[in-house]
Amino acid sequence: MFNQGGLSLEQAPPISVVLKFFITASLFGIFLGVYFFLNSTGRFCFERHIVYVTSIHLLALGVMASFMLGALFQMLPVIAGVVIKVPKSKSMIAHIALFIGVLLQVTAFGTTDSIYYLLSAIVLGLGLLHATALMIKEIIQIKNHSNSSLGMLFALGGFSIAILFGVYLLLTLGGYIDGSFFTPIKEAHYSFALFGWVTLLIVSISFQVIEMFYVTPKFSPLLSKYFSVTIFIILILKTIVLFMGLDSAILDIVTALLFIIYASITIYQLYKRRRPTRDATVWFWRLGMGLLIFSSLIIIINNLIGLDDRVEMLGHFAFIGFVLSIIFAMVYKIVPFLVWFHLSNQGYMEAPMMFDVIHPKRAKIHFWIHLCTIILWFSSVLYGPLTIFSSLFLSLSFAWLLYHLLFALKKYNYTQKYTKKMEW
Repeated sequence: MFNQGGLSLEQAPPISVVLKFFITASLFGIFLGVYFFLNSTGRFCFERHIVYVTSIHLLALGVMASFMLGALFQMLPVIAGVVIKVPKSKSMIAHIALFIGVLLQVTAFGTTDSIYYLLSAIVLGLGLLHATALMIKEIIQIKNHSNSSLGMLFALGGFSIAILFGVYLLLTLGGYIDGSFFTPIKEAHYSFALFGWVTLLIVSISFQVIEMFYVTPKFSPLLSKYFSVTIFIILILKTIVLFMGLDSAILDIVTALLFIIYASITIYQLYKRRRPTRDATVWFWRLGMGLLIFSSLIIIINNLIGLDDRVEMLGHFAFIGFVLSIIFAMVYKIVPFLVWFHLSNQGYMEAPMMFDVIHPKRAKIHFWIHLCTIILWFSSVLYGPLTIFSSLFLSLSFAWLLYHLLFALKKYNYTQKYTKKMEW
């Protein structure tokens, strides 16, 4: 991404396309922390399963999907050479649909009113499928795929399947269809959303950006070429097995083992980087990979011998920590670069350097806030009252990021308004 060769300002989407998704995701993250806090203090009296379902969808859609769709609009031209025409209006459709759809979905879970289930199914279904379809259409037309672009294609395919399954579940909960296949589709929905979309997208992008950002050796061709398609095939097989009413434990174990292999190799790659500076984003990557390994081990052990619910919850928290760690690492690389890249290409002589947009020390502070959040999550499993503090730290984590996103936007606008522009 830091090499401008092959990337022109005309190919890159406006910076607003990316930042609006990132800012929205941060706002949902703050809201999620407040939601946890109000529930843990007894201000709300929702049942436990409603809190769980609501929070996981706020995370998966409001936070993770917002960050990832925003990043994809920026990274497709860079990594895959894909140019999405009229990105501002097309991204706006996805952004508005995602924002309104998540609010409708949260309302549906909280009130169980059938009309909200229907509205959220329509808005989220159409809005997100619109985004995935336009990206898939462009990626398919690539003549010579890189391992990352091919992985993105499988990740977007997994997201599309998760969306369709999610629409089915919402319509079932709203009473609009009988939901004969509710149980297998629910499990397949979670598998494709968390592993076939979120994790697969992170893996696919990492094959290129780890080497690009941190000057590491190349990933093994065997891993980078076959990992994404293998995970996708396993998830398809798992869906078939679920519909047949059979046990999918062996497929879950294989998936977890593959993630452990990938995470271990990524940690080794980061260790072998040629510029071993104290970079907070490297810390985020290492933490994320460690949490992915821990979460995968919990999946393996749980499928072999069964685990206590609290231990299983530790695995869930570890997976969430893994995803957020990588998201934060990517945001702290993407946003400063975009501000500098757009302004310098527009001819502004005083375009801020990347460390002037978000200073590396501030990213390090966020790392420690994030690490404290995860430690408090784990501790709250053993001692429930700590949920209050983990909720506050979660909101603080996203508030810290939001401040720097808004500061970057302010820096961008200030430079455009008050600094001299070079005339070509």
